[in-house]
Amino acid sequence: MEKLEEFQKVIGYKFKSPELLYEALSHSSFANESKRNISSNERLEFLGDSVLSIVVSDYIFKHCKGIPEGELTKTRATLVCEKALYGFGEKINLGEYIMLGKGEEAAGGRDRPSIVADAFEAVIAAIYLDGGIEPARKHILRFLPEDIQGAVAEAYDDYKTILQEIIQKNPEEKVEYKLVGESGPDHNKLFTVRVMLNSNVIGEGTAHSKKSAEQNAAHEALRLMGWSKK
Repeated sequence: MEKLEEFQKVIGYKFKSPELLYEALSHSSFANESKRNISSNERLEFLGDSVLSIVVSDYIFKHCKGIPEGELTKTRATLVCEKALYGFGEKINLGEYIMLGKGEEAAGGRDRPSIVADAFEAVIAAIYLDGGIEPARKHILRFLPEDIQGAVAEAYDDYKTILQEIIQKNPEEKVEYKLVGESGPDHNKLFTVRVMLNSNVIGEGTAHSKKSAEQNAAHEALRLMGWSKK
């Protein structure tokens, strides 16, 4: 119980029903080895995945205005993938609080990305069931990067570098990026950037940071050039 109390302080949420948190932190290996009738966190993980998806979808829909559906889908996928959730879990040392069976513990389960990511989703579900969508939303949003599109660009390809490598095959060609538009309030600005090949516009991108807008412009240029990911 001390661990549960400690973890509640770490996440900044006090459970009305601590048994929900206990279940969220109970890996199947622990539940299977326990002599008591304990539920593993697998059902909570299922629910947490859906809560996470709707909260992230709502957030990027509202904060990534002007971004097409395909890019929104890619952005969401990057933020809710196992790698991302494992990273979020590391920020709160989630692995230290997961209850594991002896075999899984000996095999290094506390550092296994799939186990930490699943527990992260289970904790979201536990908060949702205990306090509703708003506490769950607050918990999730603390982990999202400020520059969401920049994080997505880094997680995928660096389109500017790829474009540069293609253009460099012709030494006389020159690529540059020009900021051609800014809109919106200071806390939610939208930048539009054009990528120029010599004096010709070959792509345009819009995002909430200049860096991301440049990446989007380069991506558009690559798409128009017929480039595809290998």
